[in-house]
Amino acid sequence: MTKEEEATLKEKVIETIKTIYDPEIPVNLYDLGLIYDIKFEVLDNYTHCLIDMTLTSPGCSVADSLVDQVRYLTNSIDLVDEAHVNLVFDPPWDPSKISEEGKDLLAINGTII
Repeated sequence: MTKEEEATLKEKVIETIKTIYDPEIPVNLYDLGLIYDIKFEVLDNYTHCLIDMTLTSPGCSVADSLVDQVRYLTNSIDLVDEAHVNLVFDPPWDPSKISEEGKDLLAINGTII
């Protein structure tokens, strides 16, 4: 996979993840800063998407659901053969990880950080 193909595929993964919203905070997982890393590994012409993500708190009651949604929707992208989601808590999430777009969405919804 060339660097350009990888960049294009990463953008598709980001667009897809931006359709998944935290059930308690009106911001998508990507702009909330829960996605720490997206990379690709090609083995025998089989493209694996490796995603490191976290949660707003380790005790999140919908953790399994969010991880499953990220995995399922990433697997639905044509060029991804298999998505692997690694749930991490280091570094811990905090509001400083929210993107500017995420902060704007929070402000629109009346949430102040």
